Amino acid sequence: MAKFSGYKCSVCGKEYTPDSVTYTCPDDGGNLDVTYDYSLLASRINPDEILSSSDASIWRYTALLPVDDPGYDGTPLKSVGWTPIYSPQSLMKELGLELLWIKDDGRNPTASFKDRASAIVVARAKEIEAEVVVTASTGNAGAALAGMAAAAAHQAVIFAPKTAPPAKIAQLLVFGAKVYLVDGNYDQAFDLSIKAAETFGWYCRNTGFNPFTAEGKKTAAYEIWEQVMVKQNLKKPLCIFISVGDGNIISGLHKGFKDLQALGWLEKIPRIFGVQSVGSAAIANAFGKGTEEILSVQADTLADSISVDMPRDGLRALRAATHTDGAYITVGDESILLAIARLGKEGIFAEPAAATAFAGLQKAIESGLITPIDPVLVMNTGSGLKDVKAAQKAVQPAPIIEPTLRALEAVMK
Repeated sequence: MAKFSGYKCSVCGKEYTPDSVTYTCPDDGGNLDVTYDYSLLASRINPDEILSSSDASIWRYTALLPVDDPGYDGTPLKSVGWTPIYSPQSLMKELGLELLWIKDDGRNPTASFKDRASAIVVARAKEIEAEVVVTASTGNAGAALAGMAAAAAHQAVIFAPKTAPPAKIAQLLVFGAKVYLVDGNYDQAFDLSIKAAETFGWYCRNTGFNPFTAEGKKTAAYEIWEQVMVKQNLKKPLCIFISVGDGNIISGLHKGFKDLQALGWLEKIPRIFGVQSVGSAAIANAFGKGTEEILSVQADTLADSISVDMPRDGLRALRAATHTDGAYITVGDESILLAIARLGKEGIFAEPAAATAFAGLQKAIESGLITPIDPVLVMNTGSGLKDVKAAQKAVQPAPIIEPTLRALEAVMK
């Protein structure tokens, strides 16, 4: 018996039973929300049970997830989530904010936020007895799937653009995934992966296509609720900044907060701010025009993880901001590189896509979208080790010197 009540299309609103559909709405292709009987859930579990849990992973929320804990104790699959939150005082003072937190999902097993979705999808694959799981990825989602699948002894197949950073491709191969580098962009790899899944009967993990991906990503909202909102007893709405590509992370966060509100555990949902690169701003463009019609762009940004022509979860991602009194912000690649360097001074190593969120916060403060008394949380979605080449662009190269004190003194001057 399914732990969830069914699915609901985010476009037409049509509802489906748990066993009647797998991916998107058969009528219009809209993304599906996993639905629950919140009254039943609320009667079976209270927030104190979760708040007192000793499980430092996403599985502390098993009662609120559409899958059961898959087991695999002692593997990376069981250490996803419950990532640390930092509150750098010097950065807070520099930005003129009274309250600032940075949640570092680069500390996940494969060093990105995408482990959350992949862990849930692999658990779902186990339940439906799918032996092969496939996805398209610029690197992080693929690495997350490859790592989680390896922990569960599943076969992973990854389609990635040939331009993906070598460090990310190395992860895929080391985890034992079958990797195909596509001579094209992410969107083309995405389409090919769906065709392959249909042809060979593979279970498709694709972001914004498989409804269980958002269910994994919503766990970050639960953690933010625990680690910040409950612990700090905030009086003003929390403002969350998140980088956006396909849109599934921001829509997952929104879904998590809506779950908590439906359960009666959260009075007001945080304001959610999506940040996109100027060179990949399809959702931000729609927000700026005040429309829900999202048009494809020709993506061009060094932030490969959010470089997307047509966001696959664009509508829900847009609503995450419009339905929470948030906004969309765009930043250029130069600002993203500066953000990498600034976060690094706080001991936080962010890849370009992750640093985009912090660059967005800086712009929001400059434009007056955020005031000094607004509590702010920035999501760092991936480690800078994912893209060392980009990190090197963000800083001055180290000088090469002869092994003498005279040479050192000359450079120091």
